[in-house]
Amino acid sequence: MKNIKTVTLTACIALMLSLMLFSSCSNDDSDSGSGVPVIESIMRSGYDEDGKVFPLDPVSIVSPKSYYVIHGKGLLSTQKVYFNDYDTYFKKTFVTDTDIVILIDENTPFVNVANELKVVTNSGTVVYEIFVAPPPPTIYSFNLINSVEGDEVTIKGKFFLNPSVSLAKTETLPAVPLTVVSSTLEQVVVKIPANANFRNLAVTTIGGSAVSAEAIGTAVYDEKLYGMQWGGPWAGTGVNFDYTVDTYQGEKSWQWVFGPGYQGGNWGFNSIDLTPYKAFRIAVKGTKIGTVNLSIGGSTYALPITTEWVYREIALSDLGNPANFSILTLQEATGAGNNVIFDDLGFVLK
Repeated sequence: MKNIKTVTLTACIALMLSLMLFSSCSNDDSDSGSGVPVIESIMRSGYDEDGKVFPLDPVSIVSPKSYYVIHGKGLLSTQKVYFNDYDTYFKKTFVTDTDIVILIDENTPFVNVANELKVVTNSGTVVYEIFVAPPPPTIYSFNLINSVEGDEVTIKGKFFLNPSVSLAKTETLPAVPLTVVSSTLEQVVVKIPANANFRNLAVTTIGGSAVSAEAIGTAVYDEKLYGMQWGGPWAGTGVNFDYTVDTYQGEKSWQWVFGPGYQGGNWGFNSIDLTPYKAFRIAVKGTKIGTVNLSIGGSTYALPITTEWVYREIALSDLGNPANFSILTLQEATGAGNNVIFDDLGFVLK
């Protein structure tokens, strides 16, 4: 399916500048739309992270989610553009006889492919050799979050092509390379070293790098509840810590079937010093719209429930700035009951 892309004003300006520049340099305006198509080069278009226009130099490798100019002749009647046989959307307004400005789709194949660009026009088809780099990796989750030295942790995501993994660099600590036990395009298993607590994981490939949203050792619940000493639902039923039907991350989530009548429960934990943290994180989803009151340290936060997974970071200032965490209270707040799933409970470092 084609995905129509939204172009920012800045990108549009860069794209139009590219078109005007190449069109003005062409010596074949009189042949507009006629003749067998020719591709002479491909060049990056747009702005870099510093706001500077990319130099219009030919490239041999293109990156998904980036704009490029296909430069040549006889391109005005272009009907289709394929990168590695992937039908790639383009705007007709970004096409002249000499140039096509196009966004390389994130889903463009990059392994076991022909390494070619194909442009189909009313006058013929032209093929040009080009290599598509993998997109930057994306990390969905890693488990267990509260891992310790020697544990094998599974990182899930996409575009993990020949990955290297490390404890991510911080303002005061260098990156620490990790041993990769195994990897696929969607999963990499690594071994956790000593002194990894409060460190995020970073995955790097030829396409770029990604850093995990969670830091090691910051979970209250991911695949299980950590450090619980006592507690449970007031009704005595309804809680399942091993729910596998639907998860935000990992293989399990925490399901709580709240019956009518403002049901809830309390959970007591080993005390956690909250000095290093700025927020409490939680992902939540319900079978219907509602509210769950969440309490830490005596202050209550009204947690909105929708029928889709929503990840929230609740500032500790919105929870009364508790000095430590030892009791968590959750209560369905509408009185009508709800089937709510919780996942990725924990704290966010400052």
